[in-house]
Amino acid sequence: MHELNVETKKKEEIVDITDDVSRVVSEWGIDYGACVVFVPHTTAGVTVNENADPDVKRDMLLGLGDIVKNNFRFRHAEGNSAAHIKSTLVGSSVTVPVKDGNIALGKWQGIYFCEFDGARKRTVWVLVK
Repeated sequence: MHELNVETKKKEEIVDITDDVSRVVSEWGIDYGACVVFVPHTTAGVTVNENADPDVKRDMLLGLGDIVKNNFRFRHAEGNSAAHIKSTLVGSSVTVPVKDGNIALGKWQGIYFCEFDGARKRTVWVLVK
C-alpha cells in the first residue's frame, strides 16, 4: 500500500489527485487489476467525477452545502457535524480498474480528494492489486 499526502488550504476544498494515483499505479507495474483509493478520515472523502471543467468542483461543494447546512441543532461537540455528514455522502473510498498498467478512467473523469473540515494535512491510501 502507498500513502499519499494531501495538504488542503481551505475549510472545504476538492483536490484533483488523479496524477498522484496514476503515478502510484505505474510504479506498481501491474498490467491488469484494481486500484483502491481510501481516505482514513471522518471529515474528508474521495470520489470520481468530471475533471474537464473546474466549475464542477465548485458546484459539488455548493450542492453538498445546500444538502447539509451547518445546523445549530447538531450536538457533536467539535462543531463539525456537517463535515461528517458530507464525508458520509461522498464516501471514503473508490475502486478504479487498472488496464495496461494505467488507471482506467473515462475520458472526462478524475479522482478527487474532498476536504470538508480543513485546512489540514491529510492522508490517502492507495492499494493496487
